[in-house]
Amino acid sequence: MSFFISDALAEGTAAAAQPGIEGMLFPLGILVFFYFLFLRPQAKRTKEKKEMMSTLKKGIEVVTAGGILGKVVDVDDNFVKIEICDNTFIQVQRQSVENMMPKGTYKAVTKKIIKE
Repeated sequence: MSFFISDALAEGTAAAAQPGIEGMLFPLGILVFFYFLFLRPQAKRTKEKKEMMSTLKKGIEVVTAGGILGKVVDVDDNFVKIEICDNTFIQVQRQSVENMMPKGTYKAVTKKIIKE
């Protein structure tokens, strides 16, 4: 005759220790959810930015990470020279170029600024 409660608890938990595959479905579902919610879109953005960096060339209109709109004048391995106004140039790192703008955007914006 045993007066210890631990013996009774040990017998009751032995059957619950083996949950099987049903116990793994919820954690796996969470992992799949986070993959499609966070990891896949980030990888897609990284791939698109890498493709954009490879297509940078002279004459393309771009926006930098700081929000500066300009036209690419010269492209180097690490830096891009951008014309932001008539005879005003800046050099930025290639990675700081965020977007390529449609052709004519730079010209339209500079005309608007000159008229004001």
